[in-house]
Amino acid sequence: MKRKNLRQPKRKLIHGIGWATALILLVATTYLFFLVPDAASTLDEIHEPVARDLSIKRTEKVILEEKKPISVLLLGVDEREDDRGRSDTIIVLTINPAKESIKMVSIPRDTYTEIVGYGISDKINHAYAFGGMVMSMESVENLLDIPIDYAVQVNMEGFQAMVDAVGGITVDNPIAFEEFKLGEQTINGEQALYYVQMRKQDPNGDFGRQDRQKQVIKSILDKTASANSLFNYKEILNALGDNIKTSISFGELLEVQKNYRNAVKTIDQIYFENGTGEIRNKIWYYQMDPEELEEVQLTLKNHLEIK
Repeated sequence: MKRKNLRQPKRKLIHGIGWATALILLVATTYLFFLVPDAASTLDEIHEPVARDLSIKRTEKVILEEKKPISVLLLGVDEREDDRGRSDTIIVLTINPAKESIKMVSIPRDTYTEIVGYGISDKINHAYAFGGMVMSMESVENLLDIPIDYAVQVNMEGFQAMVDAVGGITVDNPIAFEEFKLGEQTINGEQALYYVQMRKQDPNGDFGRQDRQKQVIKSILDKTASANSLFNYKEILNALGDNIKTSISFGELLEVQKNYRNAVKTIDQIYFENGTGEIRNKIWYYQMDPEELEEVQLTLKNHLEIK
């Protein structure tokens, strides 16, 4: 397991934004915290209750007012016409307000694992295609052996609309490819979408793409935190309402904002990188290394204070 603290050079700690749910609600929903009156109706629109009251790995529901550690599944979904789509980006956050820290785990989308509720093993990103948010939550928590308390899904159109709504973002590109030069540059929504999706030209493959995804997340958060972006709030709220679904309610969101804010002081990023490629029935899968998976599971359990 490779653990990278965002305090290090090139992976700086996301700081100065002051909103604990900046990463909980992936990229765009952070903007809602600036506009609570308007955000209430938007969150009512995007709230999608999941068909279960409690994770199968919890004995009782977390009470947010008690500031207990929680976990959130973030799904970047590639939706298609007449097709629910697949989750191209799968990130799990464990948030511990007492330790004032967040663990951020990226799961390779081709990971071979049990699809809980579907009766087969397959690529983990297919869980969303087979059973939506609930099946994704249950398959991820089965893989990591931890409860998944909340989930957020953002489709690719919403991602693109959000970048355009804040007037574009600045990235520091680590490799030159196609129209993207090496180094710092400002890109629009369409460019940002390709920037976070490309992997075949990246020598680090999926891991290089994950690095660029986190860089774009930080850039959007920086932009939404600026005073200038407030002038575009109606356009941004429209982008959110049309393209995001979350299992967290408006009331729960306010409790997270109030009680979990200091968790952004330390954000540790964890990668799976010791696995191997494996061909099954002419299809390529990522097979996790059992020892690395066990270490990640233990790290997350300790952070969630699960015995």
